[in-house]
Amino acid sequence: MTGRFISFEGIDGAGKSTHIQAVADWFRARGADVQLSREPGGTPLAETLRDIVLKESMGSLTELLLMFAGRRDHVEAVIKPALAAGKTLLCDRFTDASFAYQGGGRGLPLSVLEPLADWVQEGTEPELTLWFDLPAEQAAARRASAREADRIEQQDLEFFERVRAGYAARAAKAPGRIVRVDASGTVEQVGAHVLAVLAERYPC
Repeated sequence: MTGRFISFEGIDGAGKSTHIQAVADWFRARGADVQLSREPGGTPLAETLRDIVLKESMGSLTELLLMFAGRRDHVEAVIKPALAAGKTLLCDRFTDASFAYQGGGRGLPLSVLEPLADWVQEGTEPELTLWFDLPAEQAAARRASAREADRIEQQDLEFFERVRAGYAARAAKAPGRIVRVDASGTVEQVGAHVLAVLAERYPC
């Protein structure tokens, strides 16, 4: 039995993590066996790499390679087994984040990102990606009222504008998989949009 793999994307402050639990509840109410995960992270090794990436100073390529090292472990140890068991796996970020942050934000070329993604993932990809899109300035205002910022969250507004553009480029390349969610509204408005997308994609 093959499960479902759904990822949640967006710049820091877009609110994607807020809606994952509601999506989990929606699927559970329909009898699905739901598993939650995240990137960077998802396994003990990947969580260690996450801590390094978010706290330690490093070059852009080093950052990218650490992200994909953690992703490889996550794919092998968590994602593939969950899908093989027929579970619905909801992941807070996946490879689109690398294209947006290390590609768009850091400026690393697609000629580096694309073969690395192919090599690491071996075809493992979400069937649906919910992209919570929010202007960088509005996201920055939300982050300012949240917890202490990590190394990536501390980047300037122009960085996050490039990240947002990176997500837009990914969505343009995969319109059937990536669904844009306007994250500028209230939690209730955004949540209603998300549930409408799910109802259309997964009718009872």
